[in-house]
Amino acid sequence: MGAGTAAMEAGEREPRLLSLRLSIMFFLQWATWGIWIPVLARCLKASVEQGGLGFSELQLGLIMGVPATVGALAAPFIAGQLADRYFSTERLVAVLEITTGVLLWTLTTQKSFGVWMTLMIVSSVVRVPTVALGNSLAFAHLSDAKARFPRVRAWGTIGWIVAGWGFAMVWLQSGLHFQWLPPFLVGDEMPNVTARLLDAMRAGAILSVIYGLYCLTLPHTPPKREGVDPLAFRKAFKLFRFRSFVVLMAAGLIIASIQSIYFIQTANFLPSLGLPEADLLPAMSTAQFAEIVFMVFLGFLLKRLGFRWVLAMGAFAYVLRFAVFGTTTLPLGVIVASQGLHGVCFACFYAGAFLYVEHLAEKDVRASAQTLIGIVLGIGPVLGGLLSARLAAQFTGADGAIDYSPFWYTVSAIGVVATVLLAGFFRDETKEREAI
Repeated sequence: MGAGTAAMEAGEREPRLLSLRLSIMFFLQWATWGIWIPVLARCLKASVEQGGLGFSELQLGLIMGVPATVGALAAPFIAGQLADRYFSTERLVAVLEITTGVLLWTLTTQKSFGVWMTLMIVSSVVRVPTVALGNSLAFAHLSDAKARFPRVRAWGTIGWIVAGWGFAMVWLQSGLHFQWLPPFLVGDEMPNVTARLLDAMRAGAILSVIYGLYCLTLPHTPPKREGVDPLAFRKAFKLFRFRSFVVLMAAGLIIASIQSIYFIQTANFLPSLGLPEADLLPAMSTAQFAEIVFMVFLGFLLKRLGFRWVLAMGAFAYVLRFAVFGTTTLPLGVIVASQGLHGVCFACFYAGAFLYVEHLAEKDVRASAQTLIGIVLGIGPVLGGLLSARLAAQFTGADGAIDYSPFWYTVSAIGVVATVLLAGFFRDETKEREAI
C-alpha cells in the first residue's frame, strides 16, 4: 500500500513538474519578444541627436514589415523540415534562440539601414519558427493538451508583460517609489531615455541566450525521421472552395496589415501625446493584460454568438481601437486604456480564426490548414509597413510631424472593410460548433 501510494504521488508530481517546466519555457520565449519589440519603432525613428537611428518612415515600415513576413513564410519550411526530419525540437530551439541572441546584440552596434534590414530578416527567419516549435514541444508531452496547454501558454503572455514592465521600471526610471495604481513602481525618467530604449534589444538578446540554454533542459523530443513535405500546406488549398474561408482570408490579410501598423507607429504616437518614453512598455502591455482576460471568455462567446459574430466583433474592436487613437483630443489615459481592446482583437479574431479553420478543415489537412492561414496572415506585415509609410507621408505637415488624427482614422476605416466582410459575407460552414 505504501509503495503504491508513493508511486501514485510520484506520478502526480511528474505532470505538475512538466507543466512548470513548460510554463517557464513559454515565459522565457515571450519575454524575449515583449522586452524590445514594442519600443523598436521608437529606436529606429528617433533622431540621432535624441539617441535613435533616424530612419525614415519608409525605412521604418520596411524594417518592421519585411522581416516579419519573410519569417512567417520561412517558418513552416524550417520548423517542418529540421524538427521533423533531422533534429530534436528542444535542441533546435536552443540553437535558434542562441543564434537570435547573437544577431540581436549585433544589431545594437549597427547604424546602417542596409545592415539593419539584412540582420532583421535573418533574425526573423531564425526566431519566428521557435513559436511553432515551442507549441509542438508542449503538445508532444502534455497528456491532456486541450485542457492543459492554455494554462502553460498563458505564462507566455505573463512573460511579455513582466519583461516589459521590469525593464521600464528598472532601467528607464530613477527614484522609484511604490504607488497603488499601475505601473506600481514609478519614478523620474532617466536622462537620455531614448538612447536607453535600445538597451531593451540588448536585454532581449541576453534573454534569448538564457532561453536557448534552458531549452537544453526540456524533455527530449526526437525528430519523427519520416520528414514532412515543405509544401504540405498545398493540401489545404481545397478550403478555398468554402466561401467562409475565402472571406476569412481576405479579412485576415486586412487585419494583419493594420495590426502591423500598430507596432510601427504606436511607440512614436504615444510620446507625441505626452507619454513619457519610460512608460511606453507598461502602457503598451495593457493590451496583453486584456488578452489574458478575453481568452478566458472566448469559448463562452463562441457558444453564444457563433464564429461569424465573434470574428466580426474582433475586427470591429480594431475599428474602435484606432478610432480612439485618432481622437487625439481625448485624455491620454483614455487613449492608453483603449489598448485593452486588443484583448477583443486577439481573442475574437486571431484565436477565433485559427479555431474556425481547425473546425472547418478535415482531420487529415488541419495542420496544413493552420500553416496556410499562418502564411496568408504573414503577408500582412509587409503590406502594413508599406501602407504605414504611405499614410505617414500623406499626413505629415510642414513641421515634419505626422498628423496622427487622420492617420489613425484612415487605419480605422480600413478595419471597417474587414468588419463588413465578416458580418455581411461570412457564414459558418462547419458542423462542429457545438463541440467547442
